[in-house]
Amino acid sequence: MSRVFNFSAGPAMLPTEVIVQAQQEILDWHGSGMSVMEMSHRGKEFMQIAATAEQDLRELLAIPDNYKVLFLQGGASTQFAMVPLNLMGENGKADYANTGAWSKKAISEGKLFGSVNICASSEADGFNSVPDYADWKLSSDAAYVHITPNETIGGVEYDGLPDTGSVPLVADMSSTLLSRPLDVSRYGVIYAGAQKNIGPAGLTIVIIRDDLIGKAAKGCPSMLDYATHSSADSMANTPPTYSWYLAGLVFQFLKQKGGLKAMAEINQRKAAKLYATIDGNAFYSNPVAIANRSWMNVPFILKNADLDAAFLAGAKERGLTTLKGHRSVGGMRASIYNAMPEEGVDTLIQYMNDFAANNA
Repeated sequence: MSRVFNFSAGPAMLPTEVIVQAQQEILDWHGSGMSVMEMSHRGKEFMQIAATAEQDLRELLAIPDNYKVLFLQGGASTQFAMVPLNLMGENGKADYANTGAWSKKAISEGKLFGSVNICASSEADGFNSVPDYADWKLSSDAAYVHITPNETIGGVEYDGLPDTGSVPLVADMSSTLLSRPLDVSRYGVIYAGAQKNIGPAGLTIVIIRDDLIGKAAKGCPSMLDYATHSSADSMANTPPTYSWYLAGLVFQFLKQKGGLKAMAEINQRKAAKLYATIDGNAFYSNPVAIANRSWMNVPFILKNADLDAAFLAGAKERGLTTLKGHRSVGGMRASIYNAMPEEGVDTLIQYMNDFAANNA
């Protein structure tokens, strides 16, 4: 059996070592005689898995003690509703930055629960940059400021953070969490769907500051209240146990590889060489402002779009899959999360050079 280099934006590649370990443990986890898929989430075996996973995540991100870590269902898209339901408060107002497709979805959902102020937008330039922080129009009475630090579809990434003062910063980090070190204390809430750098689809991680819990709007469904999940240690209902277990294996893998500082060095190197290939050959182009180019999602356009199908077919022959750009953008997109080995990026670069030379 041969594994391909899977450049999917998500669900994405998992480390081979993690998949092999899961395979070895699938019928009998540590002598329990059960698969993790069969365990009670309240049994001592799974409670051990859950506690270890949380501790490892806390160590990787150096999460302060005054933050709760929640392992939830519903994907990041459910957080688009949970955030305003829990944080908007009595004034019902929040600031949102509009930097691409995912922030637009968050904005649309936020408007269902209160007043949304678009404090910054790059829509006029086709979402190819992040607005200069000096130009942001932040509200003095906003309950929070919502950002999407990496737009998976457009390949646009923040090159810093806005100064929101005492207003909590809320971030959808679905495609960047665990790709590099992070100062969690600068955020009120961080949330992320697992299917990029964390693990398989089905799990959503929420990191929330203690003082933001317990403020849900009147009438908020109990399962959309952060307090419900915080008080029950993420087990108010049956959690996505197998996804949680696999995420825990990924956390252990990352620690064994030197932690997030080591991953950042690798990720930055992978992205730099791929962008250098795009910029160094007139056959390819990338529309994103250089300062806002994503480490994780690298879109690129062929000089002649009529060759897109041939490019994808040739890539598949070389074991390079899922390179087609999002339907709303077109072109190509290489998602190079933690689990994408440097060899995969090098193989893609060689193919890009060969294809350009053969089709100039």
